[in-house]
Amino acid sequence: MGTKTADETGAETGAEATTDEEKVSVTKSADDVAESATEAADGPDADLDAEDAEDAEDLVDDADLAGDLAEAEGPSGVGQGAAAVVSAALGLVSLTGGWIGTVAAARETLVGQLQTSSTASVAKQVKEVYGDAWATTALWAGLFALAALLTGVVVLARPAFGAPGKAQAPWIKSVAWAGVALGVIGLLLAVLKYSDALLGLPSTS
Repeated sequence: MGTKTADETGAETGAEATTDEEKVSVTKSADDVAESATEAADGPDADLDAEDAEDAEDLVDDADLAGDLAEAEGPSGVGQGAAAVVSAALGLVSLTGGWIGTVAAARETLVGQLQTSSTASVAKQVKEVYGDAWATTALWAGLFALAALLTGVVVLARPAFGAPGKAQAPWIKSVAWAGVALGVIGLLLAVLKYSDALLGLPSTS
């Protein structure tokens, strides 16, 4: 058996040292890569993501707060607007007439014809056949006008009984006032016609 010379022993020792150094270098490189990945994950992008998440939470909180405020303020005025439009429509019907008034007047004319004999006086025939029918038309027109007037007044007075400090939309006020005006005019004309002060029966003498 041969013995190892000093040169061979030194070569082996140097080779082992080199191998150990390479292992240490590889280990340090792996640690550096891991630290770099951790820093990248915790770097500015991570901060931005956290800020975005906080902003999103703030937006959700603001939306919830706005919804709570809207509920606290009360109704949005849709019902009042609809009632104002109904008031104006009823006022127009009271002036122009509706199918209910037309049918009622025709029925009254038929009743007058059936209940009046051909031997009755002309004045009685005119009153039973035409006068009562016209009065019926005026009566229904007056009912529509009264409904328009009351509905408009309720819409205008509604803010006083609602949420304090909540103003009524201008267009709702305008339409409601139109309904009140049409109701007053229609009611006045209906009363004048029903009492024969306006367009009364012609004289038969």
